[in-house]
Amino acid sequence: MSEQSKKSSLSRRQFLKGVGTGVAGSIAASKIARALPLEELEKASPPPGQVLITLKVNGREKRFHVEPQTTLVEVLRERLQLTGTKVVCNHGECGACTVLLDGKAVYSCHMLAIDAQGKEITTIEGLLSGEELHPLQKAFVKKDGYQCGFCTPGQVMAARALLLKKPNPSREDVLEGMSGNLCRCAAYPKIIDSVLEAAKIK
Repeated sequence: MSEQSKKSSLSRRQFLKGVGTGVAGSIAASKIARALPLEELEKASPPPGQVLITLKVNGREKRFHVEPQTTLVEVLRERLQLTGTKVVCNHGECGACTVLLDGKAVYSCHMLAIDAQGKEITTIEGLLSGEELHPLQKAFVKKDGYQCGFCTPGQVMAARALLLKKPNPSREDVLEGMSGNLCRCAAYPKIIDSVLEAAKIK
């Protein structure tokens, strides 16, 4: 490795430290083009190979120039810094990237951002009321349904979609509704209890 490469690269220790403090996120974010002000964006021609898209995320409209193959989770995490949505398998299998699209749970890693236009997109950040946790999030805390926490945002969003569809689910309904989300800590009994607890709160 050249001296220049050594200076510009992060050691594993530095990276892990940065993840905890947000430094790594800041470094990554600085390499990503920010959304231009709306007026400038609409006047500007998209860069070669990119298209202008409009997304409504957590009640706010956002516009971007993106490559057509950009996934929804890439826009959420890298362009909007909504990093509550996690990427784990990146193949639409584990559910860690679950968000709501018009109230229905979707895998955001498995969906193109361009196809989410015209839909109401809700992320885990969109459940908050200011700094106040959503009752569903409180239920996960109360029933210890979060374990390591990495899959939790996807679990909560899948639960939110389930409760929107079935406000009074049976245990079997919860098992079926949450079946698309994996938990590597195997906290499934506590996750199910959390969803049933949230259903009681109203």
